[in-house]
Amino acid sequence: MSRWSICSLKRVAAKIAASSEPVRSNVVHCKEMIDRSRIDANRVAPLLKGGLIVSCQALVDEPLFGSAIMARLATAAQLGGAVGIRANTPADITAIRSVTSLPIIGLWKVDVAGFEVYITPRVADAAAVSDAGADIIAVDATDRPHPEGTTAQFIKKVRERTGKPLLADISTFDEAVAAEDAGADFISTTMSGYTLYSPQIPGPDLDLVARLANRLTVPLFAEGRISTPEEARAAMDAGAFAVIVGGAITRPQQITKRFLSAIKG
Repeated sequence: MSRWSICSLKRVAAKIAASSEPVRSNVVHCKEMIDRSRIDANRVAPLLKGGLIVSCQALVDEPLFGSAIMARLATAAQLGGAVGIRANTPADITAIRSVTSLPIIGLWKVDVAGFEVYITPRVADAAAVSDAGADIIAVDATDRPHPEGTTAQFIKKVRERTGKPLLADISTFDEAVAAEDAGADFISTTMSGYTLYSPQIPGPDLDLVARLANRLTVPLFAEGRISTPEEARAAMDAGAFAVIVGGAITRPQQITKRFLSAIKG
């Protein structure tokens, strides 16, 4: 993926937004919700506790791809009561930040030759996400090779470079503990089922959530294959600090398939 400057990304987001109808909503943007000049985990965590974070993402080959569309999804999520947004790419983060004051968990999915990790895999990617307006930086914290050192080294580099809270996306119990030890401010079960060595199950890994809730001292987010309100509630009951839901809310093609599957039995 080519390296774009933040200014270039902001211009792209602006052009996309200008080409569509402006976002209209009755959302009140509370500028005092977060003092972004002094953001840290202690300031943002209370805003997320016990709530629903909506992941507004669409890849290039998906029907809803586009920063203006992601901004509308984020606005809709806020109207529905979401306490935060998870977003991919500096361009989308810039567009979403322009329409909401909710905390944004930012990431950048980038393919790096020779490596399996793709969620904000380099310090430069994390810096771009931070500069675009993310409040929390999400990175792949799985126990797989990283382009820039060990997972622990990378976590420290990102925190030093951005000065913002870091969310470690993990797939196993040991990865979560290691990420916390390395300085991660938040942990998410995002990658469970998406590494070859983690449980391959159709639904959310609630057992992992429960185990980690009894071990970690930093906030734990339940994320990954949460498809129904009941599963989200079960994740909270298992001890999650907050729940992150994506495709079940923001990917109509997935929602349609679930309905069709139920109809056809």
